[in-house]
Amino acid sequence: QVQLVESGGGLVQPGGSLRLSCVASGSISSANDMGWYRQAPGKQRELVALITSGGITNHVDSVKGRFTISRDNAKNTVYLQMNSLKPEDTAVYYCNKVPHGSTWGQGTQVTVSS
Repeated sequence: QVQLVESGGGLVQPGGSLRLSCVASGSISSANDMGWYRQAPGKQRELVALITSGGITNHVDSVKGRFTISRDNAKNTVYLQMNSLKPEDTAVYYCNKVPHGSTWGQGTQVTVSS
């Protein structure tokens, strides 16, 4: 059974930074490609960053240069360092496999506002 626990969100001013963490357990392991997804109010959930089992990363254009995904396989944890945050980054952030499985965690709310 998959468990995903996200943390690290909060309220931050534009230009600020946050670091999200996701602890995965169950059938998810270092062999899985992992990603951070986000869902803004009224919008579909989207994949914003992924990291392969081998450590190769990719980020969507809207966050490229500002967000960085990483992983610590020994801790079964995936991170998302978010810098230069913008109001349009406001969303609930989730981690999951890529492609995603059917089980999601509770997510962590990120609100960027002055």
